[in-house]
Amino acid sequence: MKDRRSVDELSVEELEEILRLKKREARLERLRLRQGVPEDSEMPTAATVPSASLPLPPIASGRYSVVLEGQASQHAAQRGIKWRWIGDKLLLLVEILALLGLVFVAMQMLLTIRTLNAESQEQLTLPTPTPTAVISVAVLPGGHTPPDVRGESQPLAVPVHLQKLVAEVTPLPPPTPGPEHAQRIVISTIGVDAPVVEGDDWEALKKGAGHHIGSVNPGERGNCIISAHNDIYGEIFRRLPEMRVGDEILVHTPSQIYRYVVRQTRIIEPTDVSVMLPTNTPVLTLISCYPYRVDTQRIVVIASLE
Repeated sequence: MKDRRSVDELSVEELEEILRLKKREARLERLRLRQGVPEDSEMPTAATVPSASLPLPPIASGRYSVVLEGQASQHAAQRGIKWRWIGDKLLLLVEILALLGLVFVAMQMLLTIRTLNAESQEQLTLPTPTPTAVISVAVLPGGHTPPDVRGESQPLAVPVHLQKLVAEVTPLPPPTPGPEHAQRIVISTIGVDAPVVEGDDWEALKKGAGHHIGSVNPGERGNCIISAHNDIYGEIFRRLPEMRVGDEILVHTPSQIYRYVVRQTRIIEPTDVSVMLPTNTPVLTLISCYPYRVDTQRIVVIASLE
């Protein structure tokens, strides 16, 4: 019966015995070849071996088969799937793909930057558009004559030196009031506390003081223009001529209250629309008809933001 123990279970002496037997088998094979023994003849036995040679131990053949079986299992393991080699190749492939991805992203960023620079260059080379005139009226707002009567019986011509300031545009509808639009105006020195609506045409000024469409909102840099009637629809600005330099004007918005201080008052013609020009500093301009119930001129109060 063959010895089925594994190589690891054999002792050192047994392993040395197996090695010795393997060498003996090799010597016998060489002897057979020298003597010209046919290949189909039997191998030399212990009887034909010189007496100097030691006899095979009872377990020699079994141990030798154990060694051969161990070698066969090792060869089979070497011929199996090399998982570690496959894992290394997959990691290398992932690294190559990651590097290609970084190169692609870098190229896309360079192309995007180049496109943005080209568009910016085109914008710089385009001709600068001519700004549209801010003033779109021929007569200052706040008049007491309805537009149909004024247009037929009291035509008002624009002076030649002011005609370039009048924009020939179609009036736009009043915008929806926003969080920074004027909502209320308070002038304690003349007893004014009135609502402010967007627009200063005939219909808008029936509801209160009107913020001129196109002028800046309260608190902003520029000319904020508010007008109202003096002898009809509440006579909101009837006492506007009583204002003096240093008087306070409060303009309320949904988010804040802005304080203006009067710097000057002027009596001008209804066609002197120059008072509506934009300014470089925050300015409030109040406009109404003058004198009371005559209304042949306009009174203008100019105040600065404090």
